Amino acid sequence: MGVFVFLPLVLPLTAWPVARLAEQHLHPRSATRLLAGVAAVLAVCSTLCLALIMVVGTAQLPGNPLPDGWSDPEVRAAVPYDEVVGRAAIPALAAVAVAGVRTLWRHLRVRSRATRALAGLPGSRVAVLPDGAPYAYALPARRPGPGRIVVSTAMLDRLDSRERRALFAHERAHLTGRHHRYLLAVQLAARANPFLLPLRTATEFCTERWADEEAAQAVGDRRVTARAVGKAALITRHAPMAGLAGLASFAAPGPVPRRVAALLRSGPPVRGWPPALTPAGIATLVAAAGTLASALSSVNAAVALFLVLQAATPL
Repeated sequence: MGVFVFLPLVLPLTAWPVARLAEQHLHPRSATRLLAGVAAVLAVCSTLCLALIMVVGTAQLPGNPLPDGWSDPEVRAAVPYDEVVGRAAIPALAAVAVAGVRTLWRHLRVRSRATRALAGLPGSRVAVLPDGAPYAYALPARRPGPGRIVVSTAMLDRLDSRERRALFAHERAHLTGRHHRYLLAVQLAARANPFLLPLRTATEFCTERWADEEAAQAVGDRRVTARAVGKAALITRHAPMAGLAGLASFAAPGPVPRRVAALLRSGPPVRGWPPALTPAGIATLVAAAGTLASALSSVNAAVALFLVLQAATPL
């Protein structure tokens, strides 16, 4: 196993360059899929790494549930271990599990509360709520289906007809693109390894940019979409948004000026992936190499540990 078992804990650092460059040089759709996929793989490898460290580091501790043969001197000589690191891995792994469960529970609770709030309304794709607080968000369906767009009258009253079209097109893009799945994946990944926080932030931004581009294409005017995004951000800055966390929102908090500036420029490149010799291409290759190295080191450590411990376990 050697040092390979520790690599997945720090290899997420190799994905940091792509987080920034993907926002700038990739189409938001490609960037979202790339960042979410990389974050998910690195998070799984990191969690497996913690589990392996815990097993090899605590095999000799009294009261552990492992077979007695796993603590034999021959096994300890074949499997590098450190009891201090092994002990530290126990609370670390427990913290990862608790944080992941809390994130998933919060996500499901928010969706459940939003669904219950719309229970008495007609089952149309768009739910307009008579509310003085301006907001708009996409609510994914519990079962396979299109989901619903929820918007308040206060939001609609402050947008003109073309800006409303941009709003609805933006939220439809969140639903059809299943953006909530990407957001949940990167949130869970960031809970598993704090080094993945930049990827979570970048993915959140890219999902909004993806929806912005879909809205601009549907409306046929990038300036109208930019104006709608800017207006929504201004009027919701001090609005109560409790209960909407975790749902894709038209005026989602974050770098709104960057979204507006991107809409005022020409559209992003249609090419799915950048050429290899460009900054974005190099960053993509670095992230891919780091992800592959993390996966291979995790598999190598897991297989080696399994073979050694299987040989030490009496039949």
